[in-house]
Amino acid sequence: MARGRAPGDCDDRVTGALAARNAVAAAFVLNGLSFASLFSRVPDLRAGLGLDNAGLGALLLCGALGSVAALPSAGPLIRRTSAGTVTRSGGVLVALGLVVVGIGATVLEQVVVAGLGFLLYGVGVAVWDVAMNVEGAAVERALGRSIMPRFHAGWSLGSVTGAGVAVVATGLDLPMTVHLTLAALVVLSVIRVPSAYLPAHADAGEGSSLAAWRDPRTLGIGLMVMAFALTEGAANDWLALALIDGYDSPRWVGVAGFALFVVAMSTGRIVGPVVLDRWGRVPVLRVTAVLALVGLLLLLLGGHPVVAGAGIVLWGLGASLGFPVGMSAGADDPARAAARVSVVSTIGYTAFLAGPPALGHLGDRVGTLDALWVVAVLLVPAMVLVSVAREPEPVRT
Repeated sequence: MARGRAPGDCDDRVTGALAARNAVAAAFVLNGLSFASLFSRVPDLRAGLGLDNAGLGALLLCGALGSVAALPSAGPLIRRTSAGTVTRSGGVLVALGLVVVGIGATVLEQVVVAGLGFLLYGVGVAVWDVAMNVEGAAVERALGRSIMPRFHAGWSLGSVTGAGVAVVATGLDLPMTVHLTLAALVVLSVIRVPSAYLPAHADAGEGSSLAAWRDPRTLGIGLMVMAFALTEGAANDWLALALIDGYDSPRWVGVAGFALFVVAMSTGRIVGPVVLDRWGRVPVLRVTAVLALVGLLLLLLGGHPVVAGAGIVLWGLGASLGFPVGMSAGADDPARAAARVSVVSTIGYTAFLAGPPALGHLGDRVGTLDALWVVAVLLVPAMVLVSVAREPEPVRT
């Protein structure tokens, strides 16, 4: 005769899921903070090393290459150890990268050393990102409701906080090396706490990375995420300049337009779980793709700052859910979650990191604003691809 569950078993499971939720949220916030700490000092980095824009772009590419190269390894690492271990290891590499960048840029004044720091940062942030997304999807399954978009909103909160600290540090003339070293110490001190509460969600043996790359659904989710990642990344890199160049706006208008996009996208990620739980992934993602497309068209064709502002809001809302929901969809099968999220992340981040620079080259030929037509065009097939993110059918017993 089977033994019944103790009355406290359910409460224990809920308590464990809530602890894991808080741990994942902290990992996302800390990840965003480390990102803003580094990239907010890019102007000082360029000045300290005496680089032009082309040289700075090549230096930043070291971080992008490190991330793209490391992403496929994240799944196997999680299977062999645990998401908590990979998150903690990624945090250590990120902290080391911050310190090396600071030393290379201002103490040694050596581009090669700074490039090594960016490479270490890129590798660390990549494996950390996959691990926390795998655990975020596991928390969603444990709680039985959508929550991944709010984790990504937490990343935005961390990046805003990091940028605010950087403003204060710059205002106080705090040397970049000191600032980045302090940020590294925060990462090393704090990452131990959330990683300790991330349980091991190891893949089964059949969930290999190679098999994930051959899985049609995983590749479809990756292509969907690629379109949404480029939609978000293009705004991060080029929206302010598109307003300045395309609308002859003063610089403060360009900055304000980007801030409006970030607020709209963060709002979409905070509200997103409610609409996802009510209407499901596919209808919501299809609507967000339409919103992003309409927003881009208003920006491209509106011709008036007010119309462009409305377009930016729609663009931000439309770009908000594709990436986090893609991570959840990639992890629908717990036995293969790490491998599949690794594949989806690799495809998505390649577009996020490499797409905007490609738009920059196109913008030199056709204009910054008109280069965004590429993003608008890619949103059309994205509306069809969202069907691959459909929730799995519940198992009948």
